[in-house]
Amino acid sequence: MPFREATALLTVEREGVLEASVVPLSGKEPVIQVPVRPEHAPNVFISILAVRGRVSGVQPTALVDLGRPSFKLGVAEIRVGWRAHELTVKVSPERPTYRVREKAVVKVAVRRADGQPPPPGSEVALAAVDEGLLELLPNRSWNLLEAMMRQRGYGVATATAQMQVVGKRHFGLKALPQGGGGGRQSTRELFDTLLLWRGRVPLDARGDATVEVPLNDSLTGFRIVAVATGGISLFGTGSATIRSTQDLMVLAGLPPLVREGDRFQAEFTVRNTTERRMEVAVRARVEGLPEFLAPRAISLAAGEAKTMGWEIPVPAGVSALRYEVEAQEQGGLADRVRVTQQVIPAVPVRTFQATLFRWEQVTRQPVERPADALPGRGGVRVAAVPALTAGLEGVREWMSRYPYTCLEQEVSRVVALRDEARWRSLAASLPSYLDPDGLLKYFPRMRQGSEVLTAYVMALVHESGWTIPSEVQQRMERGLQRFVEGAILRRSTLPTADLSIRKLAALEALSRHGKAEPRLLGSVTIEPNLWPTSALLDWWNLLQRMHGIPDREARLREVEQLVRARLNFQGTTMGFSTERSDHLWWLMISSDVNALRLILHLLEAGEWQQDLPRLIRGALNRQRRGAWDLTTANAWGALAVEKFSRAFEATPVTGTTTASLAGATDRLEWSTTPKGKTLAFPWPARGEDLTVNPEGSGHPWITVQAQAAIPLKTPLTSGYRITKTLTPIESRQPARWSRGDLVRVRLAIEAQSDMTWVVVSDPVPAGASHLGTGLMRDSQIATQGEALEGWVWPAFEERAFEAFRAYYAYVPKGSFVVEYTIRLNQGGRFELPTTRVEALYAPEMFGELPNAPLEVLP
Repeated sequence: MPFREATALLTVEREGVLEASVVPLSGKEPVIQVPVRPEHAPNVFISILAVRGRVSGVQPTALVDLGRPSFKLGVAEIRVGWRAHELTVKVSPERPTYRVREKAVVKVAVRRADGQPPPPGSEVALAAVDEGLLELLPNRSWNLLEAMMRQRGYGVATATAQMQVVGKRHFGLKALPQGGGGGRQSTRELFDTLLLWRGRVPLDARGDATVEVPLNDSLTGFRIVAVATGGISLFGTGSATIRSTQDLMVLAGLPPLVREGDRFQAEFTVRNTTERRMEVAVRARVEGLPEFLAPRAISLAAGEAKTMGWEIPVPAGVSALRYEVEAQEQGGLADRVRVTQQVIPAVPVRTFQATLFRWEQVTRQPVERPADALPGRGGVRVAAVPALTAGLEGVREWMSRYPYTCLEQEVSRVVALRDEARWRSLAASLPSYLDPDGLLKYFPRMRQGSEVLTAYVMALVHESGWTIPSEVQQRMERGLQRFVEGAILRRSTLPTADLSIRKLAALEALSRHGKAEPRLLGSVTIEPNLWPTSALLDWWNLLQRMHGIPDREARLREVEQLVRARLNFQGTTMGFSTERSDHLWWLMISSDVNALRLILHLLEAGEWQQDLPRLIRGALNRQRRGAWDLTTANAWGALAVEKFSRAFEATPVTGTTTASLAGATDRLEWSTTPKGKTLAFPWPARGEDLTVNPEGSGHPWITVQAQAAIPLKTPLTSGYRITKTLTPIESRQPARWSRGDLVRVRLAIEAQSDMTWVVVSDPVPAGASHLGTGLMRDSQIATQGEALEGWVWPAFEERAFEAFRAYYAYVPKGSFVVEYTIRLNQGGRFELPTTRVEALYAPEMFGELPNAPLEVLP
């Protein structure tokens, strides 16, 4: 301190002022004692503002005033120990090694740092996790004390009026320090990686608890972690490791996913953990294969492990291969393991044509197998159901097979499939999708949410009759209100004047929960005749629900007249005269969406009752291949059909429905199968007529689907062109792929127009692993040099067992390149489906590239 005497303002600060006092300070011994308290942990900032009055006897001159009042400010950080907040946690299993499916009894002892019991009401959260999983990515979230005691920032701005008193002409010698610097035996088949999770285990008065941990069939080590809390400021973590083992082990080394037509080596490792030699016979049975596998005999020395296997041709028409492998020592030990391997088609069976109609007379439909379809795959399916809701077989099939996973698609899928259990699980994860403004993001890792997505999810979930967790709902409502008010700015992806359309959609979603007020319409120019049909429907819903809108009755008549004027029918297909301008793909809107939302509005308002059967038939005729164009349309459609069926279909179906094709006949007795069923026929050898003839009362709904597996032979370009290149990064043999090789995959894509939400999906061979996942032991060197060219940035990248997928919120016209790296872990011959690029909300914009089978040497 450069003053002889001064008065100091002493403050203890951290994200605010914790303590303050005024103390005298001497230049001879400028020392102040500050008591350090437990609540100061982990760090605080000590601030001294020293003020000196005018020095007597020093007269100012015309250039300098050396005796003027002065002040100095210094801030310094001190680190404070955690001991006062620390709980010591000891986890003690009864023994270190167990057999599979035994129960490990684990004792947990929690004490304060001084050895005293924790306060009453203390508890622990206990988890038992496979250590192999922690090798991939350590879980740092259970280091609770460390997380609570992270170094805090300064967070205080100090202001003073002293400069108005002391003047600004002289600032002292620049070389002097100005203060501190603050602010810096049974069959083993249960292999779950999580053995146990107990969120709340109460402790007794001494701080002890006993927990049983049931082991599964994994032969591995398990980390048992206990996270303790006591009161509001005591935390601690402890852990222990146990192992499950046995003398003779069989360990599976199968790729988790294969494709129909693949041929690979199914490998298993047999291990002898004893100190004696073993002669072991290994037998295997695979459910899904037409033939049995030949038994093998191996000899294992003490402590030795050997790998053996069988060549497996993956058959068509199965969804999984279920392996049961048994290793048996002659007259001694044995181990048996059961593993399931998922099978997906390389060329999937798809619905290429479909029709849905209400039976009223004998129906004949000519059918013929497509010339380039794979033989023995697909066929003709006839689904007969008593109500229209159950007739949406094509929608359910399309949505259940839909491969993409953004929040809109996940919500649309669960609503279209009416999977309430899956919705509850998805609803629990919604907080991770919220941005700071309360708007939902398409992927949790995105930085900014979308008002369009938020309005859609809120409206769709309300229409479905389900609920969003109240805290999330309130944040979403507040976010949409602030967007409409202009407090939150979200620019359109495209340079287009769509702000009023987006605000109307937000207000329509708010009106479903009584949160839309007429004053919020002040920021929207009311021009119904100029709006697209989607905005017109939002406006109609607002007028129905908000009774305080001026001239409401006249505006209701106006909007109804506008909708009637735009509605038209081409034959039996419902359409709108404004369809060219109604396809707002960047807002997830299509004419299919508008048609189905109109039906939902009329059902809610109780209007146009005589026209509704014709409208629902016209909306159904908009389907292509059994489904509507967008995921959003299929979700709205499932709800519209369900509500229509509930209101209009009350006549039960009786009698018998008979379907015949090429001499084959199948019958449905409604008395024994009142919910209906699907009748399946193989493709006839040549063109034949399918005949459907119900007999009895009522009018069942009949869905006829023509399904086939048609391989792509030449590239398809409809908005996107794809070029694919495979480059070896590490290779054992030139011009050949071998097990262990690193492969760089380069996808060069040419886009013919600007588009929002584009996905690139490229298949990977069975058993291959992605590099660049961020997991431990993942090679960072191998992924260096991956190109990302063009004005595109992925919003999310998905590295699944079957494919690499990159999602782009916006892709401009032009070319871009995406690269990724894989390691070939499995030898064999692997079928690969097509590489595909498509616009999620403009399905006519896509590109597809066939892939040749990949041969990998063992």
